[in-house]
Amino acid sequence: MEYLVWVTVALVSYGLLAPITSKLTQEVPPAVALFLSTAVFLLLTSLVMVATGSADLAYATAPGSGYVYVAGTFLTVGILAYYYALQRGPVSVVVPVYGMFIVGSAVIGVLFLGESLSLTRAGGIVSAVLAIYLSAGGSR
Repeated sequence: MEYLVWVTVALVSYGLLAPITSKLTQEVPPAVALFLSTAVFLLLTSLVMVATGSADLAYATAPGSGYVYVAGTFLTVGILAYYYALQRGPVSVVVPVYGMFIVGSAVIGVLFLGESLSLTRAGGIVSAVLAIYLSAGGSR
């Protein structure tokens, strides 16, 4: 159950990210904010890689590394768009709509990665869509 500690850290960190980014991008352009926050991310991640002994450059050309570069491209586009959305819209709407990526990822997992779709999981996906719709303001 060690993963629960990590997911809790992620939950708290991501929960703080949106309000801080929303405030920040009122004074700093989103692309600059993303660049600077990515510099911090790279520095801290590099320290973790060194500390854990996983800083092996062979991973950059390992079989399947192309997926890393494609994922990095999607990550860049997604987070840059998220920063622009946080600059222009309310956190209380932007974050739930952005959270739809969870539903999208679950559906892709079922459709393309062979993951099972139980009645409970389907109900969870539908409930998540409804929750996001309602928390983002619904029809106001």
